[in-house]
This record gives sequence, structure tokens and C-alpha cells, in this order.
Amino acid sequence: MKKYQSKLNVLILILITILVLYFSLKDDFHNIIDQIVNVNVWLLLLSFIIVILYWLLRSKAISIFTKKFSPNTSYLSSLQLMVRTQFFNAITPFATGGQPYQVYHLIKDGISGTVATSIIIQNFIVYQIAIVLLGGIAVISNQIFGIFAKNSLLRQLVTLGFAINTIIIVVLFLVAFSTKINKKLIHFGITVLTKFKLVHNKEKKLNEWDEYIYNFHKSAKILLKNKFHFILTILLNLLALCSLYSIPYVLLCATGDTTSFTLATSILTSAYVMLIGSFVPIPGGSGGLEYGFISFFGTFISGSTLMAIMLLWRFVTYYFGMIVGAIALNMKKVK
Repeated sequence: MKKYQSKLNVLILILITILVLYFSLKDDFHNIIDQIVNVNVWLLLLSFIIVILYWLLRSKAISIFTKKFSPNTSYLSSLQLMVRTQFFNAITPFATGGQPYQVYHLIKDGISGTVATSIIIQNFIVYQIAIVLLGGIAVISNQIFGIFAKNSLLRQLVTLGFAINTIIIVVLFLVAFSTKINKKLIHFGITVLTKFKLVHNKEKKLNEWDEYIYNFHKSAKILLKNKFHFILTILLNLLALCSLYSIPYVLLCATGDTTSFTLATSILTSAYVMLIGSFVPIPGGSGGLEYGFISFFGTFISGSTLMAIMLLWRFVTYYFGMIVGAIALNMKKVK
């Protein structure tokens, strides 16, 4: 079933990619291709380096969390984990495949399942906080400075994306820190499953989950006891996202245009784009992210330049990571 789902996800991704390429290129194919072929190679290379910097910064955040429980775990192991995760994030809706693989990777490194789950959830929490902070800054900036033209549909999509990411943080904090709520939810769930004959030994399952919750919360408290590290990991994720969000500006400069929008505008606009893409139920947010990019960056640039930058941006920030992640996974299998 899992193999079937993975193949289906890849098939959907391929079909969406073909459709995006068709609708992006169909009206001005030759000019768009000409823009792409003639970009500044060094600035294009810089955009790939920035993606690698994004991985390095996020790997450092994971490494900080991991070393709290496993001091002997190297930063290189965290970097390998981050790179390989790119593949699973890319081929699953809402990037849901990344976290299970991260837990599996940490367990293979000798970390217990409970601790590994705690590490990944805490890492996800600080990442979500960073996304919401940047998204909030973007929304407030737009309200004050009126960066984008008033578009009711886009405004509603951004509001929905911002709300979804905020709700995720609240739920994660409840899961991570509220033992009482967790126990009530688990007990209710197991009771319902027992009535439907999906759980046969209710008491055994309840005891197993109670023990799991106790160990999980114990790990979470140890993990966040050092507030300095908690704040530091949020800052690392903020810096990583700002780096990633600067790529449209670098690609704009690569086309020879340095004035249509600034670096700060690139970061704020990208935050808007990611808020829309966060709830698109297709691997990689395909379709939604491209739409968001064209809609928001279309305020500053248009025509073949807009389409060329969008296609380059999508390859650099998405397909590049998926390809490198797949290579890293296959290298691991060979070893």
C-alpha cells in the first residue's frame, strides 16, 4: 500500500509539473527559454549555494536538539538527515513524509524511538514558529505599506495559510506539553477504535500509550529546559528561511534586472507565497506555489521575465533538493 501511494504521489507530481510547464511556456515559449538560457551563470550558481546554506542552517538546528540527548551525534549526521529529508518532503502532500523518515534515521543512529520523535516534533515546532513569524511580518508590512494590489482571493488564501500554520503550532504545543489533554484524546480514540473492533485489548493499549506519553513529555521537558537553545534554533530557522526567500531577488539579478524589487521585498513576498503553498494537498505544493509566485511577484515584474524567474526558482528551491536527496539516499543504499 505504501509503495502504491509513493508511486501515485510521484505520478501526480510528474503530471502537475507537465501542466505547470505547459501553461507557463505556451504563450511566450521562445522569449522565456531565451531568458533562462541567458541568465548570469554565477548568480544562478549563487542561488544553488543559498539553498545549500538553508540546509546547513536547518541542520544546525536539528543538531542542537539531537546533541541534548546524544552528545556523540555529529553535525554531519544532521546534515545528511536534512538532505535526505528533502526527497521525502518533495514527494508527499504537505511534506508529511519528511518527519517519519527523520525519526527512522535517528533511530538507526542509536536514538530511542521516543526521544527521536520528541526531537523531530520540537524541531518542527521551531520551524513552524519561524514560518508564522515571517508570515506575520509580511502580512503586517503589506497592511502598512500596501505592497500588493488588493486582491480578495489572494488575501483570503494568505489568511487561510497563516491561520493553518498558527493552528499547527498550537496543536504541536498541546501535543508536546499537555499530558492531561493527550491522555484524554488517546483514551477517547482507543475507546472508539475498540467499539469498532479495531483494537482488541483496550487496557493493554491504554497502558502502552500512557507510558509513551510519559516518556515523550519527559524528553520534551529535558529538550526545552535550555531556553537559550530554544530561541537559538528559532533564529537559525528564521535565518534559513530568509536565505531561501532571497532567491527570487538573486534570480532577478541573474536576468540583468536589479531594480524591479528589492531583497527585502523578495523575502516578504516569498513569505506570502509560502503561506499559500502550505495548504496545497499536492506533493511539493505544486500548482499552488507557482500560482502564488506569479500572483505576488507579478506585482513587480511581468511577461517572459516573470515566467523565467518562476521556473528557475521552482527548480532551485524544489527539484534541486529532491534530486540531491534521492542521490543521497541511493548512496546510502550502495554503502
